[in-house]
Amino acid sequence: MQLVKVGLCAFGMSGKIFHAPFLKEHPGFVMSAVVERSRNESREKYPDAIIYRSVEEMLEKADVEVVVVNTPVQTHFEYVKKALEAGKHVIVEKPFTVNVQEAATLVELAEQKNLFLSVYQNRRFDRDYLQVGKILTAEKLGNIKEVEIRFDRFRTTPSGKQHKENPQQTGSGSLHDLGAHLIDQATQLFGFPQKLYADVFSMKGEDFANDYFEILFFYKDQKRLRLKSSVFSKEAHYAYTLHGEKGSFLQERTDNQENELVAGAVPQYGKEWTLPLKETDGILNFLKENGETERLLTASEPGNYMNYYQQIYEHIVFGYSLPSPGSEIIQNMKIIDAALESSEQGKIVLLS
Repeated sequence: MQLVKVGLCAFGMSGKIFHAPFLKEHPGFVMSAVVERSRNESREKYPDAIIYRSVEEMLEKADVEVVVVNTPVQTHFEYVKKALEAGKHVIVEKPFTVNVQEAATLVELAEQKNLFLSVYQNRRFDRDYLQVGKILTAEKLGNIKEVEIRFDRFRTTPSGKQHKENPQQTGSGSLHDLGAHLIDQATQLFGFPQKLYADVFSMKGEDFANDYFEILFFYKDQKRLRLKSSVFSKEAHYAYTLHGEKGSFLQERTDNQENELVAGAVPQYGKEWTLPLKETDGILNFLKENGETERLLTASEPGNYMNYYQQIYEHIVFGYSLPSPGSEIIQNMKIIDAALESSEQGKIVLLS
């Protein structure tokens, strides 16, 4: 099997949970390098990875083909640009960049260098999102008229992470963080909207970056789609609510990969590794062809973030489609920028 050498730009939560375990367990990848500015935490689990003290040092000295930029979003543009200029393929954490101008510049540079640039949209591999896709493919709901996608939390106190909560830092706040996931899921399932209206602000107060957003998408076919997130939600809502001409589907947010990885689960290559559901997590209520109503309790099948890295490997080795390419995620950045504009000016924003 062809081996692909990878360098990791940081060994914080993202590196420890979402990247290093999958690189270790996938037989086609070798985590050859990791950046730790002062510690040596990676050495215990990844003794073969050479530790570098800066991204610049790793890019200069490490023998790697792919670089994972998993540093704070405010550094994405700088580090992705340096990695591309060093001749490396790049995987960059979401959100892609702080604005669409930075994203466009990086996509153009990657094309000039004939290198791939992929954004790590791992929530495309969540069990709940995948279940929504299956329901839509089955076409039991008829033409979709109204959709709501939510990602709520109960985190009413500050985390202390300045790059996420300091309102003076561009790219901080829930819109860039959770919004990057919801916007990606919405556009993957339903396409790019014609226009939008947004309300984005901080419930914790003006000393903190936005922790609440509500975005309304307008589509040409008269469909409405709402994205919403709050950190003051003690009780869970259905994460996905779909209403169509023939019925409705309600789906809970039940993917638990992140929590299982934090607890020490080891992802498996080529097999399921997450804990099974203990009960159903969805409701499908629709009209059958004979006009009778059928109401079913549904259960989603496991998701697997390993599939992202499998798709990256297949792109490198076999030339298959690149998952979430930067050229595609630029559209999501346009929506983030437009949502901020809409909220600040209190108006509907047209999207080209």
